[in-house]
Amino acid sequence: MPQPIKTVAFYALVAGIVLFSVFPFYYAIVTSFATGTALFEANYWPKAFDLSNYSAVLGGRNFGRSILNSLFIASTTVICALFLAVTASYALARVRFRGRGLLLMTILAVSMFPQIAVLAGLFEVIRFLGIFNTPWAMILSYTIFTLPFTVWVLTTFMRDLPVEIEEAAIVDGATPWIIITRVFLPLLWPALVTTGLLAFIGAWNEFLFALTFTSSETTRTVPVAIGLLSGASQQEIPWGPIMAASVIVTVPLVILVLIFQRKIVAGLTAGGVKG
Repeated sequence: MPQPIKTVAFYALVAGIVLFSVFPFYYAIVTSFATGTALFEANYWPKAFDLSNYSAVLGGRNFGRSILNSLFIASTTVICALFLAVTASYALARVRFRGRGLLLMTILAVSMFPQIAVLAGLFEVIRFLGIFNTPWAMILSYTIFTLPFTVWVLTTFMRDLPVEIEEAAIVDGATPWIIITRVFLPLLWPALVTTGLLAFIGAWNEFLFALTFTSSETTRTVPVAIGLLSGASQQEIPWGPIMAASVIVTVPLVILVLIFQRKIVAGLTAGGVKG
């Protein structure tokens, strides 16, 4: 196949993938500006920029509180997960002990369990700890499910750091904590940004645990608040406010990904190339 045809085919494939990925979000934006019967018309360009759906969502009784709940839970989950993952990855990547590889594979295997499989057991643990219907119930569960990925990525990244840096720090009398915080941590920024952002997105979008471990409107997270939006009657589904709420909670994530896209790529490809 001639090179020009390959190039055209490649860019056509890329354009198709981008269109397939972006179109649902774009259509949600268009729908969020529609009201009344316009919600049920197939419009690919907004006929009018009606902000009544956004006003209805933001003027809701607890939607703003739900955004703050999600922000606090997701941010705290990232802090806890990264702290535990950095220390664990240092031990798995730099400290030699028997069963290290098996332990790393076991940590990774934890992420293979579906959430529904551990929901009942985790619910009993949360009730025993007395944190049901509090943000800490979600923080605990999200940290548990986020740790395997963060530990795996940071361990792979830390293995590629030069041993000479660590040896020079040890000669200067540095403790393991000093090595982690002042030697390795500045070099781990690409991996930290990648794992932290993905952990934040996962905690921000999680629905099952947030629905199960909360029972009051003041402790709900954004996905649960959106899922429980109701219309004027039991039979009415408020598609306009649902789309507006989805856009409100998705735009910040898109902006974060665009800002840190280079760090994300560098973190995900860490350890993939030897040289």
